[in-house]
Amino acid sequence: MIGPMIGRRFPLPLPPRVRSRIALGLLAALAAGAGGLVLLALSGWFITAAALAGASGAAAIAAFNYLLPSAAIRGLAVVRTAARYGERLWSHEAALHALAGLRGALFTRLALADGRTAPDLASGDASARLIGDIAALEDLIVRRPGIPAAAGTMLVGLGAAALAGWLAALLLAGVLALLLAALALLPPRLSAASAAAAAASTAALRAMLIDYAAARSEIITYGLAPRVTALLVAETDRLDAAQRQLARIEAASGGLLIAGSAIASAAVLLTSTAAAPLTALAVLAASATVEAVAAIARSSVREAAVSEGTERLRVLLSLPEPERAATPPTAEPLPIGIGTASVAPGSRVALTGPSGSGKTRVIEALAGLRASAHALTLGGTPLAAMPAATIRAQVALAPQEPMLIAGTVADNLRLARPSVDAAAMEAALRTAQLWARVERMPQGLDTLLGEDGGVLSGGERKRLSIARALLAERPWLLLDEPSEGLDGATEAALVTALDAWLAARGTGLVIASHRAAPLALARTHLPVSALS
Repeated sequence: MIGPMIGRRFPLPLPPRVRSRIALGLLAALAAGAGGLVLLALSGWFITAAALAGASGAAAIAAFNYLLPSAAIRGLAVVRTAARYGERLWSHEAALHALAGLRGALFTRLALADGRTAPDLASGDASARLIGDIAALEDLIVRRPGIPAAAGTMLVGLGAAALAGWLAALLLAGVLALLLAALALLPPRLSAASAAAAAASTAALRAMLIDYAAARSEIITYGLAPRVTALLVAETDRLDAAQRQLARIEAASGGLLIAGSAIASAAVLLTSTAAAPLTALAVLAASATVEAVAAIARSSVREAAVSEGTERLRVLLSLPEPERAATPPTAEPLPIGIGTASVAPGSRVALTGPSGSGKTRVIEALAGLRASAHALTLGGTPLAAMPAATIRAQVALAPQEPMLIAGTVADNLRLARPSVDAAAMEAALRTAQLWARVERMPQGLDTLLGEDGGVLSGGERKRLSIARALLAERPWLLLDEPSEGLDGATEAALVTALDAWLAARGTGLVIASHRAAPLALARTHLPVSALS
């Protein structure tokens, strides 16, 4: 029951293993709740009955059977403890697997999305959605199974209260109904704005931290640290204010439960028609019954955060599920159409024009990273109508601003071709004029680079990106400012090595550069201004 209910709310289908753990967590929660209620009620009966027996004299004490109740109390205490442990274990195991699977699935969709149609999310915003917004959905797995368990516990509590008379049970049911109605309506409405503000501030903080970390050199150089700190503090204050408001709402819900518990206990006590031991049992059962509503209260308070997280994930959920094969298959070379020019496979073309004329946009459009603003075709088909997998199978890109992962040199190179061996890596690095630098590193190809290339300079990161593009072995090589940041001697060596590599493999080239040396690789020059 609870599995399908959660599955309807969870963004992606839950695997069988997660569903089974949710079911086990539900059973454990029911056992813990009902067992705890009976334990408390039985303890109240036992203490009261024992006290009355003691007050009645030695004969009553001798007739009082304390062995069975005390054994039941100990047994229930063991059951409650074991069930509570099982509930925590199974529900958190289910949440870990469900959220990990969701993050992996959404990250894959985002990473392999068609750049021409996918939403353009900043890295900080994407991080906030994949981390914070998904974490908010933990409530669906960890706490939602407690709702039907609480319902079962309340039924047990009503049955126990009925031992004190039908009026006592009826009044307890009325108190429960009022509490449930209040908790179902008020917390979600009161917390909606605060939950949205907290999610927005969390996303903004992540984006700011990522952006400011990337610009730390400029921040230090120009003395911007106080201004940046002030911006971060202001956003943190907004987040704290939203979280304080959510905490107040949760505290108010807790206070409502305390008041409800007192009212329910008093109502049962005042209307009980049973003997003192059963009255004590019923009063404590009423208190425990109201306490069971706490699980519903917690979920109700967090409902706004769950809804907000799901809504913010909608952008990622709208992305189509990617193909199973992440690496595009080897494909026959296709001609590229750029404006009115048809470029045959193996040709070399340079895009020319002043800075800001759109050379990078053409390069990125040919790579399928963004929608084209020019007439571009692949194999005679407009690029906009070409599947993303077909485009990826044709081109390898070394962008103007390469991105590197926080792994080893080899890890970064294997992004182009996972099965590539060390010999092929060395050959590509030699062509890119980076092998000498890698050879001097402590572990060579296995040297950790750190975040975004860490120990490498800007020119070295660019050359590692070029080596990665060479290892992809695509029919077309796209180079955007390949020699930027290089000295003249290194630039000349890179151009010579690339010329030999292209000639040996018959690979086509589309290059954009504001420097003359790399443009010598091309046989044809196309002004970007003439493409519109």
